[in-house]
Amino acid sequence: MKIVVLIKEVPDTWGERRLDLETGLTDRAGAAAVLDEIDERAVEAALAYADAHAGTEVVVLTMGPASATASVRKALAMGATSAVHVADDSLRGADLVLTAEVLAAAIRRTGFDLVIAGNLSTDGGGGVLPAMVAEMLGVAQLTALSSLDVSDTAVSGDRVSDAGTMRVSAELPAVVSITEAMPEGRFTTFKGIMAAKKKPYETLDAAELGVEVEDPAVARYIMLSVAERPPRASGTKIVDEGDAGERLAAFLVAEGVA
Repeated sequence: MKIVVLIKEVPDTWGERRLDLETGLTDRAGAAAVLDEIDERAVEAALAYADAHAGTEVVVLTMGPASATASVRKALAMGATSAVHVADDSLRGADLVLTAEVLAAAIRRTGFDLVIAGNLSTDGGGGVLPAMVAEMLGVAQLTALSSLDVSDTAVSGDRVSDAGTMRVSAELPAVVSITEAMPEGRFTTFKGIMAAKKKPYETLDAAELGVEVEDPAVARYIMLSVAERPPRASGTKIVDEGDAGERLAAFLVAEGVA
């Protein structure tokens, strides 16, 4: 079994994030860079299967700047077998379609039985990339899974919605995405960190994947406007002067809660 896990380096989830007001892109220099937590869970899902099935190969794949090496190494230190890193300055600011094209090309080149991804990155929040990759690969997709079961020939899991819990399944090869209901990623050990330095780490660019990148001067999309997040306003404070209940009820009605 060969499992490819899509990972991404993002600005620290718990830190302050800002946009570059000129480009509309995340100001990545303004916050510490970390491996996205949902991707740690995706790596853990792959490793949990590998722990129980000898001979399983877990390949982590990312598209990002050369500086993302530290985050990729963390996934290797967790236990992944090898890494593929697509680093190309011409891909900076790539939209979802181009990103999916590049990742799909890298997955085809690497080979796979199963692709596991997080359902939603904490910086972009598009939530559609796993489905787009599956479409480009021409394989089945199971998205937003809260549980994951993999056999030699199929994959299945639970998808929770407002209507209930659905049990979905597909034959391999397939692409799945998981939610934060899945177990957290395991801690890295000193032994794992040292071993990660010796594991296969392949760096590619768009040309090597056969992906044509349009002239960077010609925009694939247009940013209409970008602005700083407005400062948090103070909330409504109700002081009980004998009519607090009525004022609270009126406030809830005005907010559409009651």
